[in-house]
Amino acid sequence: MQRTVYNEEHEAFRKTIRAFIESQVVPVYEQWYQAGIVPREFYLKLAELGVFGIEVPEEYGGAGIDSFKFQALLMEEAARAGVLLGGSGVHVGLCLPYLKSLATDEQKQRWFPGFVTGESMFAIAMTEPGTGSDLAGMRTTATLSADGTHYLLNGAKTFITGGVHADRVIVCARTAAPTANDRRHGISLFVVDTKSEGYAVGRKLDKLGLKVSDTAELSFTDVRVPVADLLGAEHKGFSYLGRNLPQERLSIAVGAYAQAKAAIRFALEYTRGRTVFGQPVAAFQNTKFELAACRAEVDAAEAVVDRALEALDAGELTPADAASAKLFCTEVASRVIDRCLQLHGGYGYITEYPVARLYADNRVNRIYGGTSEVMKTIIAKDMGL
Repeated sequence: MQRTVYNEEHEAFRKTIRAFIESQVVPVYEQWYQAGIVPREFYLKLAELGVFGIEVPEEYGGAGIDSFKFQALLMEEAARAGVLLGGSGVHVGLCLPYLKSLATDEQKQRWFPGFVTGESMFAIAMTEPGTGSDLAGMRTTATLSADGTHYLLNGAKTFITGGVHADRVIVCARTAAPTANDRRHGISLFVVDTKSEGYAVGRKLDKLGLKVSDTAELSFTDVRVPVADLLGAEHKGFSYLGRNLPQERLSIAVGAYAQAKAAIRFALEYTRGRTVFGQPVAAFQNTKFELAACRAEVDAAEAVVDRALEALDAGELTPADAASAKLFCTEVASRVIDRCLQLHGGYGYITEYPVARLYADNRVNRIYGGTSEVMKTIIAKDMGL
């Protein structure tokens, strides 16, 4: 079926991104994969395409287009090629909404120019060792100085995507203790300069998948954060985090759908070219039936994604809608990619083949941004259960 969620401008952007990935990423991707990180200068090249500034207001150097669809297209094209673009998705997809909605005009003037050019890459640090999805349980603290000019940041974060290359990190920290009736109270957001004394990048975590996306541990020891770098109101951070979760979860749904669609593409290519018992693997009825079933599931996931994209741009995507999209698309992707790997036989287990990397990359989709179990809880609550 013809997709209607994208217009001619979107499709022109898709062609540009596809050409860029084929010329600038695919030829060197194996080097990135072995190194486990994207070269820092790559972000400057990506920024030259205008990718980082699409949703940034014009007065701060961006295009001022208030739509998530361009980011969705970027995710689709990266998945299609079987590549990752490092921490760029976090930079735009996760950090930008906080900056747009919470930063003051003075802060936007300071941060957005570098954000758009890729000279100042952003990441966000929420998760802490031992707390996982329980953000209200965070122990990182930010204590206001006696003279009221700065905060002293102390604590640690883990699983921070883009944490190795980041120039600024949105850090969630406690500025007050939780109250008896509200353990979410007292969390604030800070935009921390990674060159600050006491700020340290620990291990670059060795993950099962997403090898090219640098994920790090961070620690803070009496890091001085100017009051001018408080993002939004003090103690209101938890409500801000909840406000942006629907878009974050939709982005995971989009990525999972795109990975599943890419897996079918890779399986079709492989089974048509691989000969067994004198005929292409694609000629066997089992192969046809498996790929047909995968196609049907991906078609359904596409419909869910497109409906959610329209809802997000219209300001109508609810937390339950986003949870439903994430749950459905990530579960579909896990099934489809597994079946497509099976059609590759033994070669599907070799990381030289894109489907093997997709298999590993996809697994985290049911964990981060809220586990599948958390998504079910959100949906059930919305149902009045």
